[in-house]
Amino acid sequence: MRADVRQVADGAYLVHGGNTNWVILTEGDAVTLIDTGYPGDRQRLLDSLAAVGRSPEAVTAVLITHAHNDHLGSAEYLRAAYGTPVLLHPAEVPHARRDFLQQVTVGEVLRNAWRPGVLPWMVHVLRSGGTEQHPVTAPRPFPAATGPLDLPGRPVPVHTPGHTDGHTVFHLPESGLVVSGDALVSGHATSRIRGPHLLPDMFHHERARALASLDVIEELDADVLLPGHGPVHRGPVRDAARRARELAG
Repeated sequence: MRADVRQVADGAYLVHGGNTNWVILTEGDAVTLIDTGYPGDRQRLLDSLAAVGRSPEAVTAVLITHAHNDHLGSAEYLRAAYGTPVLLHPAEVPHARRDFLQQVTVGEVLRNAWRPGVLPWMVHVLRSGGTEQHPVTAPRPFPAATGPLDLPGRPVPVHTPGHTDGHTVFHLPESGLVVSGDALVSGHATSRIRGPHLLPDMFHHERARALASLDVIEELDADVLLPGHGPVHRGPVRDAARRARELAG
């Protein structure tokens, strides 16, 4: 099955893979890739680049919102095969190396197996290589200077801890976009909520910090949300963050 590639703005594409999204930003022939899906999404990832007329060699850098297996899946492959730098928040760099793992455990999933959608989601995770570990051998931190990265799309990293310690969203002020990873989603196989919301509690390393990070997202001036899970959400991102906070109680 091919990935579903949707253009959301000039030079910006949201790609729906196997239950997880990634984002392609283009500028001329060059590409910034934000997240990479599950390990089992690799062919979809390559196909999505081809769908926008680019090759893996064109990827200037891979930016990772957070180092969970469903977002990190092919980062090491691109680094090893093409020399593509893999960049994360400094707090997320050791997570990408797998010095430690801040991810829901099989036991926690099984304790929540009675919830709607959890067992089918777990089957998908297993089939997609979601329990495999593909650490990035040489991940790099974002440059110390604040502001936009010197990459296609000029994304601005914004630290939003809670889901993991180094979780980062990417703000594209010129395009009015926020790439929100798992800090704010619009759908998930284990959630009955549609529209902006937090993932179920079991997925967050520190739920209180994830909730507090909605305050940070609320301050970003944008009207299109590109989440790590679910469809594109159009409307003021500040309203999306407020809605998620209200639903979280």
